[in-house]
Parts: sequence; structure tokens; C-alpha cells
Amino acid sequence: MRYENPLQLAEELGALDLLADQRIAIGISRGSPETALRGYEAFGYTGSKDPRGADIAREKFATFLRAIDGEGMVEADPARAPRGTLLPITPHSNGLRDRIWWGSATRETAQWVGEMGLNLMSSTLLTEEAGMPFHELQREQIDRYREAYAAAGHTRPPRVSVSRSIFPLVSDADRAYFGGRPDSDQVGMIDGYVSTFGKTYAAEPDELIEQLRADSAVMAADTVMLTVPNQLGVDYNAHVLQAFAEHVAPALGWKPNTDGPVRGDRIELSTTS
Repeated sequence: MRYENPLQLAEELGALDLLADQRIAIGISRGSPETALRGYEAFGYTGSKDPRGADIAREKFATFLRAIDGEGMVEADPARAPRGTLLPITPHSNGLRDRIWWGSATRETAQWVGEMGLNLMSSTLLTEEAGMPFHELQREQIDRYREAYAAAGHTRPPRVSVSRSIFPLVSDADRAYFGGRPDSDQVGMIDGYVSTFGKTYAAEPDELIEQLRADSAVMAADTVMLTVPNQLGVDYNAHVLQAFAEHVAPALGWKPNTDGPVRGDRIELSTTS
């Protein structure tokens, strides 16, 4: 979001959503750590007090949400419209906000996403460390998101996705690339933060199913996004996706797209007497 013009993005996504029969799913975030030093300034976006640009990303995102909600964003020329008229961005796609996902890397940000009533994306990296396994930290992130979502009074079932590197070992090529390589969570520094990196899952399908069932964040999410090694080419990555869909996903409750769109889990606000 640091590099985006919020009104142009709202216009483009409104058009795309209508062309796609309101089926898009747009993931937005501040942006990943970058090589450029304050690179967003080269695009004309100045004034950030955070070297990572998180503050201007939030400000521009707030403007973007107002625009896709159909608010008037700029005063009209009084020679062409009644004085005081505010013009919205067009085209407008009703309900586009419900298809916006924010990429969150912390529990605090996830809580903010819940308050905003957006969908939550969480990847294989969290820019915090709490002395617990990655999946437990991510599950806590999801729980805080859902609690904030319910407390804010949102009623639409929200969507939650987590990303994982998952490789079913079903061929000699799979075993050559990923077999015999024990993996575990890692803690390190990224973008100035002590961060937790999730492990890679690579095993025979039966073993993978049990490992993923023990992953509390995977089981709490309604969607799992697979991260794939694009340097290995399209054909191999298509094989990885096919192997997961055939040998692993059905045991975890996955449904093919022929069963209709995925729906989020309804959230009930708990009360105590």
C-alpha cells in the first residue's frame, strides 16, 4: 500500500470486481521488507515518520476503504454540478469491502483487521516472537482477530487464510527436492523485528495429514494458501498442487470449487453472566 495511489486502486478494483462478477479476492498490506531505502518516496509518497512506511500505508488504506464504500472523495466543479457536491470514485462495486483481505504479521495488527471488519491473511512469517511454536502464535493471532471482529459488531462471516509450504512426497522428484530434510520453526531478525518463521511440511501424505491436523492455525482457518517454489517451474508446481489436492486436502475438510464458494466461519460474540 506504500506504493499505491488509493483512489486509483479503488477505481481499478471496482472495475475488476464488476468484470469478474464480484468474485475477486484482493490481498493488501503495508508491503514486505524492501531493498530500496524509503523507496515509496521515489514514487512521490512522502511524509512517513516510519522508515518502513507503515504509517502512510494505513492512511492511504483508510482513504481506499472510503472510496470503495462509495463515499464522495472530491468536490465537484460548481460550474458542472451543484455547489458542495462530492464525487465518488467510479465504477462502484457494491460489497467490495467484503472481498478485501489484509495481510497481517502481528497479533496487534490482526486485532485491528478484526475491528475494521476485513478478512485476515497470515503468512509463514510473523514479525514477533513469544516463546511458542509458530502455529500456536498464529492461532493466537487468529483468535484475537475473531474476538475483535465480534466485539466490533460485524455480522458477516469473515474469512481467514494462512499460508504454508507443504510438499507431499509422492514421486522421486519430490523426495529428491524435499525428502530427508528435517525442518522446524526458526526465529531471526527481519525488517528490524525479532520474527518467527514457520516450518516447511514435507512428508508422505499420511504423515502430512497428521502433521497438519496438529497445526492449530491451519485447523482454525477456513483457507490454506500454498506457497510454492516458483524457481522449479510451472509443471512441477502444478504437480505439487495436484498432489496436495488429491492426497492431503480431502482429509483436512477441503472442498473442490465444484462445491461452491468457500464461506467463512460465523462468529458468535460470547457473553458472561
